Amino acid sequence: MKKILFVLTFVSAFTSNAQNAPIKNVNDKNASIPESKSQFNSSREIKITENLVGDLYQAKNKETVILLIAGSGPTDRNGNSLGMAENNSLKFLAQGLSEHEFNVFTYDKRVVSLLKNKSDLPDLDFQHGIEDAVTIVKFLKEKLKFKNVIIAGHSEGSLVGMVAAQKNASAFISLAGAGNSIDIILAEQLNKQAPMLNDEVSRILNQLKAGNRVTDVNPMLQGLFGEQNQTFLIEWISLNPAEEIAKLRMPILIINGTKDIQVSVTEAEILHQANPKSEVVIIENMNHIFKTIEKDEENIKSYNDPKLPINKELVSIITKFLQKNKF
Repeated sequence: MKKILFVLTFVSAFTSNAQNAPIKNVNDKNASIPESKSQFNSSREIKITENLVGDLYQAKNKETVILLIAGSGPTDRNGNSLGMAENNSLKFLAQGLSEHEFNVFTYDKRVVSLLKNKSDLPDLDFQHGIEDAVTIVKFLKEKLKFKNVIIAGHSEGSLVGMVAAQKNASAFISLAGAGNSIDIILAEQLNKQAPMLNDEVSRILNQLKAGNRVTDVNPMLQGLFGEQNQTFLIEWISLNPAEEIAKLRMPILIINGTKDIQVSVTEAEILHQANPKSEVVIIENMNHIFKTIEKDEENIKSYNDPKLPINKELVSIITKFLQKNKF
């Protein structure tokens, strides 16, 4: 198998960002939370293609299904990355939405299936993620006969989702998605971790943004900018989330949390400004993987706690948004 170092959405999962963005629609902590109409009872595995397999969480609603798109890395249908800590963020979110009578489909990213099957891996390709999401939307509508497909993308999956949503989706939800293009975010993250490499990082990012491959990469940056990652990065950098979300003509919900140490709430505001008809909700004390964090030292620990439930308000906020828009 070809050795691949996976590009994470953000260089460090534990880099602090500013938390005080001017958000127009802020979650009311005292708002009533709809009671679930039923207990989660079933899911079934569905194979869409050889390398696209996921779980359908079934509910009584026969018209609407929510497609959850995972974030960066070799992430599976439950929100866990192979060989890394488990948090079950997407699994808990899918179960919670199912309890509120929404069907949910979560799936293993293509690279997960390839790794599980010990297949040779191609160079990382950002466009494949978008094409896979479009394929799944088509399957949900044409094969499973859902009238409405709601795309909800998490982190890197937010950008994947907003591009895929331009084809045949009914609504879009950004969960901890960036508003800036990835070159800006990478430059900021690396500056915080290794300011001595700023000039080298800037040189590499400028080349990649111009569509050029870079052969002379500092050994300290090989894990991120190595040749095996450059196709993926060039495609990723070429997509600006603010430009992509501005193209959407559908109900849009943008969600972030005040304890997110990967994507600051300012990124949510950038997305909202790009599409002012969108709704923005900032959830107090929710982190990047939807867990409630009271003390900062709990944040990192939550990434390795598969039993820790997600923030209760997240499901409520999504449910209210979908009900308001009659899904």
